[in-house]
Amino acid sequence: QVHLVESGGGLVQAGGSLRLSCVASGRTFSNYAMGWFRQAPGKEREFVAAISWSGEMTSYEDSVKGRFTISRDNARNTVYLRMNSLKPEDTAAYYCAQRNNGGIKLNEEGYYYWGQGTQVTVSS
Repeated sequence: QVHLVESGGGLVQAGGSLRLSCVASGRTFSNYAMGWFRQAPGKEREFVAAISWSGEMTSYEDSVKGRFTISRDNARNTVYLRMNSLKPEDTAAYYCAQRNNGGIKLNEEGYYYWGQGTQVTVSS
């Protein structure tokens, strides 16, 4: 059974940085693309970033381009989301998710496994 466990969330001031981590277990991590999503209170969950199985391809939601970086370490079964220049509107619960193949996808469809989420709160 696949398990995804996020960590690294917290409270940070606007302009600050955080690095989220997501450790996967249960199957061969390097075979599958990964994604990060977020959900703010009262809003639908939205795509943030995705990375292919090899790490060679990445994609970002427009509002985070240039500020967030997704990366992965297949030896550690871990995907990361480095978040710089954080804004109050980045406040949300952040979830990592895993696809059933190696290609990236920019919406929730095709992501079969999800973590429990980690809260990011950015104060102004």
